[in-house]
Amino acid sequence: MRKLENKVAVVTGGSSGIGRAIAMAFAREGAIVVVLDLHHASVSAVVEEIVSEGNNAWGQVCDVGHAQEVREVMTRIFAEVGEIDIMVNNAGIMDDFMPAADVDMQQWHHVLNVDLHGTFYCCHETLPGMLEREKGVILNISSVGGLQGARAGAAYTAAKHAVVGLTKNIAFMYANKGIRCNAIAPGGVKTNIGDHMHPNALGYERAVSGSATMPPLANPEEIAQAALFLVSDDASFVNGEVLVADGGWTAY
Repeated sequence: MRKLENKVAVVTGGSSGIGRAIAMAFAREGAIVVVLDLHHASVSAVVEEIVSEGNNAWGQVCDVGHAQEVREVMTRIFAEVGEIDIMVNNAGIMDDFMPAADVDMQQWHHVLNVDLHGTFYCCHETLPGMLEREKGVILNISSVGGLQGARAGAAYTAAKHAVVGLTKNIAFMYANKGIRCNAIAPGGVKTNIGDHMHPNALGYERAVSGSATMPPLANPEEIAQAALFLVSDDASFVNGEVLVADGGWTAY
């Protein structure tokens, strides 16, 4: 039997990068994957690719930064697909390496709405069903920027640190309820997350000052394999942990 046979797995930001790789990997292991992202065309493309391989997927447009939209989408998932067994909070945006003094308030709120609030909203809507059934797995995608101070700007760094704290809190609070919650902290990965950035000069200069120690970028599929382990029964006693997947970058 495949590792995730007949499990319902929701993946936010699931149409590109790490999210897409996770969606594909989970589907190949038997999960019914629900792909959530901002654009209908990209969501449909991933769903069609999964189905073309003989696996199961369902897609929905969703901006996780809006609590009401998340609530409505989750209600639709419960009705159309079933109870959620695995919740992967992957959706995230960067912040142009803005140091605190230069952060625009609109940007600050936008980054936190997606990277932190969106993660919380999805956990908040998913947990009641998991508690009722006394089983479920949540996986949050943080970053080495959630463990260190110099991998991005102030907003992204604050949000990803907070995701780590949220992960540990959920893990401890519900450890006796059959629910596990872990996080992955990727280093540099070949994704499109920085395609539309306009880096702040000071912030970028300071952040890249340590880039000489960075190993080659990971492929999204390498992060997806770490995700597969953490949501599977192979990691049944792993709870409240942050798995750093950075090729040894932070070991320097």
